[in-house]
This record gives sequence, structure tokens and C-alpha cells, in this order.
Amino acid sequence: MTLDIAIVGRPNVGKSTLFNRLAGRRLALVAKEPGLTRDRRVAEAEFGDLSVRLIDTAGLEEADEDSVAARMRAQSEAAIAGADIVLFVIDARSGVVPADEVFAELVRVSSKPVVLVANKCESRAGEAGFYDAYRLGLGEPVAISAEHGQGIGELFDAVAAASDAAPGKSEDERQLEDRPMRVAIIGRPNAGKSTLVNALLGEERVITGPEAGITRDAIAIDWQWRDHPIELYDTAGLRRKARVKAGSEQLSVDDALKAIRFAEVVILIVDAEHPFEKQDLQIADLAAQEGRGIVIAVNKWDLVADKRATRLELAREVERLLPQISGVPLVPVSAIRRNGLEPLMDAVLEVYRLWNKRISTSALNNWLREAEARHPPPAVSGRRIKLRYMTQPHARPPTFVLFCSRPQALTEAYKRYLMNGLREDFGLKGVPLRINTRQGRNPYTAKS
Repeated sequence: MTLDIAIVGRPNVGKSTLFNRLAGRRLALVAKEPGLTRDRRVAEAEFGDLSVRLIDTAGLEEADEDSVAARMRAQSEAAIAGADIVLFVIDARSGVVPADEVFAELVRVSSKPVVLVANKCESRAGEAGFYDAYRLGLGEPVAISAEHGQGIGELFDAVAAASDAAPGKSEDERQLEDRPMRVAIIGRPNAGKSTLVNALLGEERVITGPEAGITRDAIAIDWQWRDHPIELYDTAGLRRKARVKAGSEQLSVDDALKAIRFAEVVILIVDAEHPFEKQDLQIADLAAQEGRGIVIAVNKWDLVADKRATRLELAREVERLLPQISGVPLVPVSAIRRNGLEPLMDAVLEVYRLWNKRISTSALNNWLREAEARHPPPAVSGRRIKLRYMTQPHARPPTFVLFCSRPQALTEAYKRYLMNGLREDFGLKGVPLRINTRQGRNPYTAKS
């Protein structure tokens, strides 16, 4: 399959230079005079394993309806409409100008995967424009110098990532369609994990009994819930390390830990009569450290007398004892009576959706400005830390990168403030979040 890649942007940002660089030969005319390219020019190329058809376009600019410039723009718009991927190029030395914002909106509404390219980043003069590119809302820019061949490898990687995006489908929809969701049921011995698995499947699929430690292997079971394919993992009970015996029990524990790392969502099952013992908290923390989505199933709910009061107390305890996964769903179930299974699986699907959630760079930076205005970062040694911008390079779990002037000086308390704000304002409750800090700088500036 050959991908059509349209290279677009306002005049004189370096589109034709980039076209020649990617094509590997001089095909398009290049000069300092803007508007030299008028018609679409096409070239075949190879990006690693990808076969692509590059389309060089005329510069996008405002023009009267009957003018040559208007006809040039129509050709560029047709290239966007027919492309599989759009490379939107800006001149980092000039920064983002009003024309870039106008045409970025044109590209955005096309619903095509877009790679934002900040060209002319070979010197410090392009640094401010590189940072400024984030506000176009087209994702993280790729810093390149088409003339000098810098950053082309990173651009190939960005194009390869964009090629996986199916137009009109969100990432979580693609994940659900591509393969089963992996769900592991974890907890202390004899909490009712295998009983819950049998209740969900509607059959006696795994052995259960009052004796602790019956399950030894992490058993993977293919299953469907409301047309969602799921791989369900029943695991061995996790005890305190000091109480784990060498041999078969150690192997069982290792298998359970592997299941947690392999899973996408874990159901932590706790005993309603003895909830949130130390081992429960350690298991939850382990799952959070691994970055898994978490749902807490409070089993043996049929034995609870005052259900309303107990549920309120458990909710308070979760927020107090597990602040790292604030807002984690707490679902009462009775595995033996098969009660509460639908709310449990609804919570699993919602956590999986949030675990895959991506937030646009423009929305993140609007939020960051408001969060900073409400509570500025503390001054360290009399110098205020400047928060430059934030982006989300990864989901699964949602991972954010905050670029600031002195990342090593930003306190953990301030990071927690930002993390709590992200949870509250973007509805990311109940999933682990990651905030990494980096110093904002031009990647092509020599390190001092």
C-alpha cells in the first residue's frame, strides 16, 4: 500500500526544500522568492518500510476568488482532501503567524492525520518558533532543517506513527477493535478471585474452594462482554513476601506479577469484611506503579449489614490510602451470588477508555495557563520557574511532558497539584498518570 503525503503550509516555509530532501533528489524548484511552486508535484519515495507518494503543494494564502493565488490554494486544498497524511510546515525562525493559524484550522477540519513540522531549526533563532508551534493544536512539532538534513529521522518516525491512525477513529476505538482488552483479576489469597472469574463467565471454568492458594497459574481465558473481546486472567493470591514459600508458590507469585505487567486493566478484589489490609494497598500500589488501569471490586457484599454506611466509609478510605489513583472506581460485588457484575464490567470499560485517553496539546496548554494563574510554581532561590508548555506524547497510561525553565527545581508538591488538576478537569479519575519534566530547548542547539 502506498500512502499519499501532502506537504502544505504558507509560502516560503521550505515545503519544496523538504519535498526534495524526502524524495532524495532535486525535483522541485527552490528559491527565496515566495510562490515559486504553483501546481502539485508528485514523487515516489520510501520511508523505511513505508512506500509513499510525496505531494508538493503551492503555499496556502488568502487571495481574491479569481486570482492565480486562489487557484493555487484550490490545488493545495485538493491535495489535502486526497492525502492519507498531511505534513503541515511552519518556519520556526518566523514563529507562528496569523496565516499559519488560519491554515492549521483548514488542515485540522480535514480529519486527516497531521504531522506538524517546524522547519529551519538549525540554529537558536528557531527555538521560540518551535515552542510556539504547540499552540496550533496539531500535536507535538518535529524540529527539522530541510536544507541541512537535520531531524529527518525523527520526521520518518512521526510519519510512521501517523500511518497507523485510521481516519475518523479515535485511538481507544482502534484498540478495542484491533485486539482483546487484557484484564487481570488480582488480590490476596482467598479473596474470591476464581469465584469472580466463574461468575463473569457463567460457568465453573476454574477450580474454587475455601482453601487458600488453589489457583497456581495465571490462567488466560478468551471471553466477550457486550461484543468487547477480552482476555481474562485469573491469578494466584499475592501474600507478603516473607510468607511466600520457595518453590511452587514463588513461581505462582511470579506468574501473577507477570499478569499484572501484561494486563491493561486490573480488577483488585478485596474482602468486604476485611478491606484494605496492608497487602491490598501494596498490590494496588504495585498495579499503579506498573501504570495499569485499576478497578476495585469489594467482594462478599452480601455479608455486609449496613451497605450504605460501609460504602461511604470505604470510599473515604480509598481516597485516604490510595491518593496515587484518586477516584478509582469502587464496585460492590458478590461473586458467589453473581451480583454487581454489570456495574463492575461497566467500570472496567470506562477505566480502559480513560487509560487510552489523549488530550490535545492546545487544550493542555490552555489548561496549564489557567492552572499557573491560580497557583504559580514556587520561586526557588529567588527565581521563578517558567512553565513553557505541556504535551501528551503517550496514553496507556496518560503520560504528560511539562517543559519548564528549571525542571530539577520543580517540587513534587507542585507536580501533585498539576496531576490533581488534570484528573479533575479532564476526567482522568481512577487511572495512573505520569508527568515528566524537561528543560525546553532547541534540540539542534549545541549543549553547553
